[in-house]
Parts: sequence; C-alpha cells; structure tokens
Amino acid sequence: MTNKLALFDCDGTMVDSQANICAAMDHAFTKHGLVPPDHHLIRRIVGLSLIEAVSQLMPDGDEAIVAAVTQSYKDGFFELRQAGGVHEPLYDGLLETLDALEASGWVLGVATGKSDRGLQHVLSAHGLLDRFVTLQTADRHPSKPHPAMVELAMAEAGAVRKTTAMIGDTSFDMEMAVNAKVRAVGVDWGYHDEHELIDAGAEIVAPTMADLNGILNA
Repeated sequence: MTNKLALFDCDGTMVDSQANICAAMDHAFTKHGLVPPDHHLIRRIVGLSLIEAVSQLMPDGDEAIVAAVTQSYKDGFFELRQAGGVHEPLYDGLLETLDALEASGWVLGVATGKSDRGLQHVLSAHGLLDRFVTLQTADRHPSKPHPAMVELAMAEAGAVRKTTAMIGDTSFDMEMAVNAKVRAVGVDWGYHDEHELIDAGAEIVAPTMADLNGILNA
C-alpha cells in the first residue's frame, strides 16, 4: 500500500515566525556594523537555508562576512529562545486541518528551512512532534528549491510522487514541489503573494487553512 503524504512547510505555513526571524536578522547585521535589511526583504527569504538566505540579503558580501552574519543569526536566535523571547504561534485552524487530513487517510510530514533544533523546538512547544512521520530540515539537505527534502520524505513515509503534496507559502516551496514532481499546493496566509505561488508552479492556492482538506482530497 502506498501512503498519501501531506508535506508541510513550517515558517509561514504552520507557524507565524516572522517576528523572531526579523529580530534575529537585525541582531546579526547590527553585530557586524551593518544596516539590517528592511523586514519586507527578510520575509522574502524565509524558507531558504540560512546561509542561502543571508547570501541573498547581502549579494555583495564575500564568503567570510556571509558566514559570520549567518553564525550571528544562529547565536541571536538561540539567545532569544533562552530569554523566552521566541513566539511562533500556530496559524488558526492548523490542528483541525491536521486532524481532518489524518482522518481521510493522509500521513503528515514537514520540509522546512529550519534547523533540526529549531523544528524540534517549535513542534514540541505545540505538542505536534508525534503528528509527523517524517521531518526534513536544512541541516541535512541542500536549500529549497532542491527536491532532496521531498524525495527523502517520500521514502521515509512510504509515498510516491502521485500520492504526495507539498504545502507551502513561498515560491521556494512550489519550485521544490515542481522539481520533485509532486503536487504543489500554495497557501495564502504566508510570506509570498498568491500570484508568485502560481507563477512558481502551484496548482492551486488555499485561501484559508480550512480549505486544505478539500483541496488535497479533490
């Protein structure tokens, strides 16, 4: 039997983490005497692996400064978490959607630009760690939109391309789905606009969380 796999992005799809990401990026740039990017630009790179995200925010930076800012971001995020300043609320309706998908025969997974530690923390904080049969992070894969995360998730979940859907809020998620030859389902409450998701290959964009179950089972 082949499982149906609903593979979720994390930031901007399941949780709203933009405030934390912007705060940590501000810290990282300021520490090196650099002017932090506009928060709109920071939100644009959410979903990429961290080193790739920082590289895009500093296109003229050399390898050494990009690496240094990347490490400062990690340090800043860790300090923020230790101080109790990390807040990653679930988007409304997520739990009900996960319940509905499982009830209709889907197994669940995550493919995210977060680190292993970051993903474990947010899922544990919301009591969701046991809901997912496969967890794929930037620690063990090339950055989105490379298809490696999706491919290993399918292998671990016992799914194939035609029974797998990638659900995400950015063009990187949709491009990854296209590269992996699985269904690309966008969501309209995250960090990229609907037209960007469609242009990147989304077959459909869910207006609300409650629409996902119907879309995946159509």
